[in-house]
Amino acid sequence: MNSHNQRHRNAHPNDPALFNGQQLLRLQKAVYELGWLFNHNYARHSALTLVGDHHQLGQRQRIAIARAACSDNSKNARNSKCLKLQEIKNRHLIIDGFNLIITLEVAIAGAVLLQCHDGCIRDLASVHGTYRQVQETELIIEMIGRTLATFEPASVHWLFDRPVSNSGRLTQLVRSTAKSHGWNWLADLHDNPDRAISSSDKIAITSDSVILDAVEHWLNLTSYMLEHHFHDAWLIDLS
Repeated sequence: MNSHNQRHRNAHPNDPALFNGQQLLRLQKAVYELGWLFNHNYARHSALTLVGDHHQLGQRQRIAIARAACSDNSKNARNSKCLKLQEIKNRHLIIDGFNLIITLEVAIAGAVLLQCHDGCIRDLASVHGTYRQVQETELIIEMIGRTLATFEPASVHWLFDRPVSNSGRLTQLVRSTAKSHGWNWLADLHDNPDRAISSSDKIAITSDSVILDAVEHWLNLTSYMLEHHFHDAWLIDLS
C-alpha cells in the first residue's frame, strides 16, 4: 500500500453516541431552530452559538447542524438551479474534487452523512491541509466516471486545491483513470477552486453552500450516487 494512503476513511468513534436515538431527535430540532433564525436574518455565528448552547451540543454536533441548516430562501434558490442528470448531455461540467470524492469515501466507509435542508448530502470530514487517499479512492473515481458517462456530458473538469498536500497525486489519479476509460476529462490544481467554480459557466458538481449560491446551475451527483450505489451508507436525516 502506498505510504500516502490510509486504509479507510473511518467513522469517528464517538459518532454512534452523537447521532443516534435521542441525540438525533435533538439535532433535528436544533436544525429546525437554526433554520428559523436564518429565515429571520440572524447572523450565522451568533445563531449557531445560540442554538448549540441551548441544546448543549458538542463540537461535531455543531458542525453537523451548521452544515445541514439553511434559510428557506437559500433552499429554494439552490433547488431552482439544480439540474437532473438527464439534462447534462453534451454540456460541460466542473467538479469540486475534494468535496465530491471525500463525501463518497465517507459513504463507502460507513461513516456519518447528513441529509441537509437544501437536499444536499454532506459529510463531517475535513482536509486540514493534507489529503490521504484510501483504498476505495480509485474505485470511487471509476464509479463517478461510469455514472457520468451514462449521461454523456461534453466534458468534465476536475479542480483540486493546490495548497492541500497530496492533491497532485489525486489529480494524477483522476487523469490516469480518465485516460484508461477514454473519458473527456481535465484535472487541474488550483489555488482557489471555490472561486474558480463559482465564476465558471459550467455545471458545478459540489455541495459547498457558498458555491451553490453563486453558480448558475449545479448537479446533485452525491445524492444520485447514494441512491443508486451506496445503499448501506449511514445517512441521518437533518433536512
